[in-house]
Amino acid sequence: MPAGYIIAQIDVSDPTAFEEYRKLVPATIAKFGGEYLVRGGKQEQLEGSNNPRTVVLHFESFDKAREWYHSSDYEKPKAMRQAASKGNVVLVEGV
Repeated sequence: MPAGYIIAQIDVSDPTAFEEYRKLVPATIAKFGGEYLVRGGKQEQLEGSNNPRTVVLHFESFDKAREWYHSSDYEKPKAMRQAASKGNVVLVEGV
C-alpha cells in the first residue's frame, strides 16, 4: 500500500503561539503512526516561490494521513497553527 505524506510550507507570523503548537502536535502524529521526515531546518529555494518553513510527515497510508489531519486529536493544534501562520498544506500519496 502506498504511503501518505503531509507536506506543509508555512510562514510563521506569531512565533510564540507557533511554539505552543509545536509542543502539542508530535503526540497527535505519533498516535496515528506518523513520523517527521522534515521539520523546519535549512532550506534553499531553487524554483518558484515558497514559504520559509517546510514540514514533511510520513504515514503508512494516504487514508491514515487524512484521518490524522481531520482527527479531533489534531483539531486544537491545527487551529493554533492556522492562527499563528499562513501557508499551504497538501496530502499526497507516495512510495
